[in-house]
Amino acid sequence: MMSDICKTPEEHEGVIAKALATMPDDGEIGIMAARFKAISEPSRLKILLALSAGELCVEHITKAVGGNQSAVSHQLTTLKYNKIVKCRRDGKNMLYSVDDEHIMAMIEAAKEHLHHDE
Repeated sequence: MMSDICKTPEEHEGVIAKALATMPDDGEIGIMAARFKAISEPSRLKILLALSAGELCVEHITKAVGGNQSAVSHQLTTLKYNKIVKCRRDGKNMLYSVDDEHIMAMIEAAKEHLHHDE
């Protein structure tokens, strides 16, 4: 059954073609889903919000998010694996920062949307 949008089979095919033209391939969709999953976990989201203020070492991140160092390190590994954060060595310290500003733009949009209905 065709909807009112597609009155003829040709229009139906055109709508499908338009949808497919903008769709990433399955590999890219998998990467997108993994990144959404990575930022959807609350402790990782808190880490990213802390890093939005700038580069931090693990100790400072741990204090900012109220976690323990082992758990924070584990979450940072997940964020690094998904290319959302990066790190660099500064003497004995590893300093972490955001590696994907697009992710941070999405997080900022989500923060703004929190009070959208108020």
